[in-house]
Amino acid sequence: METRNRLSIMSTAKVGKASKTITVPPAMPTPAAGPRARTYRLLIEHAMQLVRDGRVATVAEVAGAAGVARATAYRYFPTRGQLIAALVQESLGPVRSFESDLTDGRERIRDVFDQTFPRFKEFEPQLRAALQVALEHWALEKSGQLDEAPYRRGHRMQILARAAAPLRKVLGSRSFDRLLRALSVIYGIEAYVVLKDIWNADDREVEQTARWMVDALVDAALREAQDRSAAKPVVASRPVKARDGTAKAPAQGRPSSR
Repeated sequence: METRNRLSIMSTAKVGKASKTITVPPAMPTPAAGPRARTYRLLIEHAMQLVRDGRVATVAEVAGAAGVARATAYRYFPTRGQLIAALVQESLGPVRSFESDLTDGRERIRDVFDQTFPRFKEFEPQLRAALQVALEHWALEKSGQLDEAPYRRGHRMQILARAAAPLRKVLGSRSFDRLLRALSVIYGIEAYVVLKDIWNADDREVEQTARWMVDALVDAALREAQDRSAAKPVVASRPVKARDGTAKAPAQGRPSSR
């Protein structure tokens, strides 16, 4: 029996008034048991190790390291993009299905960051490799030289939209959309690249900075919503015409029956 890898499904996140669809390279079905499952695990484990050793390996290189025939490896991962997609799934699988038990929007966002960043730390080489392949595919696609389906990333849209859902009604669709876009800049391996490679930050500093940015962004979105609500003009009641045609002030409520 085989279970379908979630990376093979188009990922759709409800953002603002429209749905945005991110197409992830379709991964081959993941074998659940038997010889095929053992071969799959063997390939994944060697691919993960090659990336930890600093190599963004091709399918052929993974096959060689695992002692598996190339033709066999390509049946599991027909393209490099599909191999990388499988490595990201291996790294972040639990995060993609995580659902916070909290009800407050801000706390739910904090919760998903707290759950995710330790995995970013643990699987940093694999996630950097995914970013590298995505950038490489972007350049090749732009120049018309890409000979496989481009590797796309975008699962963070769903994850963040689910976490921040209680804020949608408070913020309105447009501000909610903008908040998700802003959060997506720091929810990912890109935060590690900037803060570590440029600012020489350690893992703890990366997480602290990301949490500070989360609070700053949510505060800004809520403050904007409050200001917008306060700025709404008060609609005056229209005067009521008496039977003789003259205007009289609208009733202020029923008089006392005493």
